[in-house]
Amino acid sequence: MSQQKIKHLTLSALFAALIFIATAYLPRFSLGSSGYIHIGDAFIYIAASFLPLPYAIIAAAIGGSLADILTGYAIWAPFTFVIKALLVISFTNKKPTLLGKRNLIACIVALPITTFGYYFAQAAIEANFVTPLANLIPNLVQAVCSAVIYIAVALALDKAKIKERLG
Repeated sequence: MSQQKIKHLTLSALFAALIFIATAYLPRFSLGSSGYIHIGDAFIYIAASFLPLPYAIIAAAIGGSLADILTGYAIWAPFTFVIKALLVISFTNKKPTLLGKRNLIACIVALPITTFGYYFAQAAIEANFVTPLANLIPNLVQAVCSAVIYIAVALALDKAKIKERLG
């Protein structure tokens, strides 16, 4: 296995752990049985801006799903696995910095993926399309807060030239 693959696998595992911690334990607000609002998506966006696509998908899907499984929301894990994997697709790691025009646009693309992804997940879990309407705004707030945190952290990491140092 090449040094580059080992580096990417190692960083993927570290990002998966960071995503798990940020999702499961950093400030989060319960929506009862309907899930929770968290800031873990900000770290998914960072992983997607840092890692090549397959590695970012793995980190996002595993980190987010693991948070569901280990915090009492295991029924959501299969949906989370897919939704978190989809979040990373519009981001790019091919620029010298984490934050760029494409990744700013990707934050906007992530809003409906999160909001409607979890709407349809809850509709499938509860077998109705009315109850999940109550969580559209909280899921949108989660996506917006994650985007704001991502932008702030990405700016700080870009200023410190982290991507250049680890890349």
